[in-house]
Order: sequence, then structure tokens, then C-alpha cells
Amino acid sequence: MLGDTERLLWLLLLSLLLPPPSAWGHGGQARPREGTEEAGSARAWLAFQGLRERLRAAGALSRRYWAVFSCRVWPEGCGEDEEASARPPGWSLALLGQQYLDILSTWSCSFWDCCDRGDCKIINNFTGLEADLRVRLHGQHLARELVLTAVRGYLEKPRPDKALALSFHGWSGTGKNFVARMLAENLYQDGLRSDCVKVFISTLHFPHPKNVDLYEEELTDKIRKTQEHCRQTLFILDEAEKLHPGLLEALRPHLERQAPNNHRAESKRTIFLFLSNLGGNIINEVVLNLLKAGQSREEVRMEHLESRLQAEIVASTDSGFGHSRLVKENLIDLFIPFLPLEFRHVRLCARDAFLSQDLLYTEEALDEMARMMVYVPKEEQLFSSQGCKSISQRISYVLPEG
Repeated sequence: MLGDTERLLWLLLLSLLLPPPSAWGHGGQARPREGTEEAGSARAWLAFQGLRERLRAAGALSRRYWAVFSCRVWPEGCGEDEEASARPPGWSLALLGQQYLDILSTWSCSFWDCCDRGDCKIINNFTGLEADLRVRLHGQHLARELVLTAVRGYLEKPRPDKALALSFHGWSGTGKNFVARMLAENLYQDGLRSDCVKVFISTLHFPHPKNVDLYEEELTDKIRKTQEHCRQTLFILDEAEKLHPGLLEALRPHLERQAPNNHRAESKRTIFLFLSNLGGNIINEVVLNLLKAGQSREEVRMEHLESRLQAEIVASTDSGFGHSRLVKENLIDLFIPFLPLEFRHVRLCARDAFLSQDLLYTEEALDEMARMMVYVPKEEQLFSSQGCKSISQRISYVLPEG
């Protein structure tokens, strides 16, 4: 006998194989001419529809799942009373059922316009995220492991009680923005263009300290409206070390733990990413000392970096980030170090730049591009001072003329 979860899967999968009833004309059925191939398809459709109806009657729980799914995908045909009746008091989706709804509603909405909230374009493709972090992100084994584990663990929680806050630290060009973009691309069908993803750059969006009161209001309003629009949101704050203390304080209520709402079938999920160069020097110093001591780069672990990175962030006099209540009250869940990149990593970035532009390359061309970067410290010449930043703009220097 199939359990509720299996019945749910089959019910939704079979239902999603066909468009909503409105796409089939009057009564939800097409009327092709007899004796045609279309007529045979229609008879198959009718038989299939009968099977679907029998499956939909499999049990009250499955019907509730179907109602929630229908209201999510085609909300214009679902009133508040109808949606509420599908979720009696105290009833909520099981975690596995929630995952099925996410996957199947996304698949359905790749064929039909089903909502204007952006929810249907949440894909949470953890397999794709893992592959991207493994193949496209170079030299960052710590970030790869921490980001994947933290994000997947958070989004798979049945009822998270706070937003997930990750703070990326390291020199420019080491991959912080790259990973933020990977997250957007694998969590949302529209990537950074999604209505559920908002990017704020300190010096661009909040350039004048005298306007901080206005910025606080705008930032809070943007977060609130995005959360109302989407059940899962991603906020990226670049150059976080340059955020005004007032803006950091305005973010605090959004990162604090919230009392669980037992009357809601679904919990809102929010991820905050803080991207910062703060702490980059101490990260590089720790890695350099470990390499000099004979350890390989891949042996660098969080225990080597975590305490010193956090101490550096708190002690910084050039930024209010480490002195904010976000840090002091432990509202940041993880401080993730991005290690300095070596010559071999820059070569891989150069290779990726060629491939992204469908250009042929030689090993000599990759070497030449990597050598264009400045390496530090002066004696060891180990780390690219700009990471992989601007590497793609250097392709023109190594392409043959003509």
C-alpha cells in the first residue's frame, strides 16, 4: 500500500503532466475530430483524467495537499476561504511534502504562467549548487563546504525560527560575489533578476551618511515588501564593512529569532549574505604561516581561522560592522573565510573566461594571463593581490591579431 507521501507524489506528478483545465477549453476537455491522431490523444487524455480523479480521491490528506498545490500554482482561482479550508487548524505540510510541492510547482510553472508572486520560480537546486561550487569555484574548499551545508540545512528545516545570516570575508576577487550569484542562480529560476532576490551595494545604494534615516526606511521597507511577496527571499549586502551603523541596527530585527506561528502552514525563509573585504589580511596571514609550516592548502580548516577572523572583525577600527549588535549578539550564523588565490587558481579562472566566451585557448595563453596579475608577499609571490578579479578583461591581450 502506498503511504500518504507516495500518494502525494503520484497525484501531483500525474496532474502536472497536463496543463490546467483552462488550457483545454470549455469543461477542461479538448474536442478534436474523430478518426484523427488528435482524437486518439484526447481519448488517452480522458482515460488519464479518470485515473487522476481516482488518485485525487485517495484520501483527505492527499486532497489537502492538492488544494495547497493548486492555490500556490493558480492563485487567481483560489479564494482565501478555499485555501484555508485545505489547511485545518494545526495542520501543516510535512517536510518531504513541502519539498515535493516546491519541485513540482516549479516544474509546472516552467510551462505555464501560474503566479505573480515569484514563488513559483523558487527552484532550490542543491545538486546544481553543489556542482557549481565544486567545478566553478576555485581554491575555496572551506567556502564550498560551509555554504552548501548551511544553505541546504536551513532551507530544508520544517519551520526555521530566524533568518540565515552568512558573512563572507576575504580579499577582493576571491569569489565572494561569485558564490552569491551561484546561490541566486540555483535557488531561483531567474537568478539575480528574481523579484525574491535583492542586492544592496553600500557605496551605490547608501552613499551619503547624512541621508541614513531615509536609507534605513527604504531598506526596511524593501525587505518587508520582498518578504510579503515571496515565501523565500535572498538579500545580498555587498561592501558590508561600509554599511552605516544605523543601517546595521535597522537590519537587526530581521535577523533575530521569531516566535513560531502555529497558524501558518508555511514558514517564511530569508537568507542574508554580507560580503566584505574585512578580515582578508588575517586570513592571508594564517594561510601563509600554515603553508610555510609545511601544510598543504587543502589542510587549512575552520579551526585555524575562525577565532582569529572573528577577533579581527571585532577589533577593526575602520568599520562599524564588527561593533554592531549583529555581531555582538551572535545574529551572524557563520563567518566564512575566502582564502587567497594562487597562480594555479588564477590559471583556472583564465580557462573559465575563455570557455565562457567560446574561445580556444592554449596552456601558454593561460600562463601568460596568470602572470599578468600581481602576487604577494613580495618575497614569496604566492597570492594574487586581486584574486581572479578582472581576469576576463585580459583575454584580448593574449588573442592572436587579425
